[in-house]
Formats: sequence, structure tokens, C-alpha cells
Amino acid sequence: MSALAAVLFDMDGTLVDTEVLWWRTTEEIADGLGHRLTDADAPEVVGRAVEDTAAHLVRVSGGGDPYEVAAALTESFFRGVEAGAPMRPGAQRLLTELEAQGVPFALVSASPRVVVDSVVGGSLAHVPFAFTLSADDTTRTKPHPDPYRAAAERLGLAPRACVAVEDSPDGAASAEAAGCAVLVVPSLLVVPASPPRTFAESLEDVTVARLRRCLTAVACPPDRPRAQAGRPRMSRMPSA
Repeated sequence: MSALAAVLFDMDGTLVDTEVLWWRTTEEIADGLGHRLTDADAPEVVGRAVEDTAAHLVRVSGGGDPYEVAAALTESFFRGVEAGAPMRPGAQRLLTELEAQGVPFALVSASPRVVVDSVVGGSLAHVPFAFTLSADDTTRTKPHPDPYRAAAERLGLAPRACVAVEDSPDGAASAEAAGCAVLVVPSLLVVPASPPRTFAESLEDVTVARLRRCLTAVACPPDRPRAQAGRPRMSRMPSA
């Protein structure tokens, strides 16, 4: 079995339950621009950087300044996160197991630094991350490979020795492009299958041994169906 050098965790929707909050934040800002957010917008909202979502809202609404919209999204989301961002089921147990086995882990997020610091100072204050990376810490953020490459470099490791844990198509694409093995625990969007990706229904199903197996897996485990590509999980989107 391959050695597991480190685990790189996404934040929103993976370790903390913030994706619904982000959707509702975007919904409110979209309403102010005269656009009603629907499932069709999901690929441009879930797992995307603030600037990407802002550019989408400006494009579909036909109005607004992308910098001002991005600032409004960040401020509103930050207020929501400050009110509390609960951990996802199974997250605490998995982090405790990694710590007990001496496997380092870091946080690699597409959220702005102000949001990452708020969550890490709140819900995740007790978690001994090796470090945290935000969207502000690399020139390009997810779906580009830069964040995961930077995280592996900070650990002094090759990306192929790391497993990234993600919940979104953009996050999985970022980790895969960087060369990491990817464990996908989908939240609001279906994530396409590919050889470097394995899938779990919940972090409650994930152990350190399973993370190690991700390094050599080339397909989804036989007891897990492959995710279907390309379409949002309509039933999982939050209601207005």
C-alpha cells in the first residue's frame, strides 16, 4: 500500500457545512441585480471563487460592476460564516484519526482569506492544520492546479503523495490537475468520475486506510457507484 504523505482538505462543503449559506448569499445578491438564481446557475456558484461567481451574476443580469458584486458577496458570506459554520458529519472523527496517526493535513480553499480565517478561528479553531491556503494566496485559484501545487510544495512533497478531499467539480479538477489523488464527497453538485478520483457518500465513510487506498486507486471503489457527470443535483439545491 502506498504511503500517505499528507491530506489536503477543501473547506466549504467538505469540512464545514457552508455551501447552502453560499448559495443563499448568492441568491440574495442576484435578486438585487434582478436575476433569479436557479439550478442552471449552480455550476457557476457552487465551488467557484467569489470573482467567478460575481462575473457570472454580472453577465446573466446584464448589470453591476464585478468588483462591487464580489465585495458584496464576500461581505454577506462573511457575516453568515461569523454566525457559525458547523462541521460536516464525520469530519471531526477523520481529522482526529489523521492526527493520531501522524499524517499531516492542510486546508486548501477557494474562499477569500477573510472567510477562511473566520472559519478557522471559529468552527475549526481546534483543528491543528499544518497551514491554510485561501484564494488570496495563489495567482489563480480552483479549478486551476495552483492551490494544490502550492500546498504540496509548502509540505515539501510531490502532489502524487497527497490525497485531496473535495466536494465540487472545480475543486476536484484543481486537485487532479495538480497531480493529487482525489477523494470526492459530493455536496450540492454531481462530480464527474475520472481515474484519479474515488468517491464516498460522506466523510463518515472515510478512514485513513481508505485515504491510503486512494493513492493507488484508478476507479471508484466497487461498492460505490460512479457519480454522473455534468449536471447539478437538483434535489440537493437549497430552496429559496
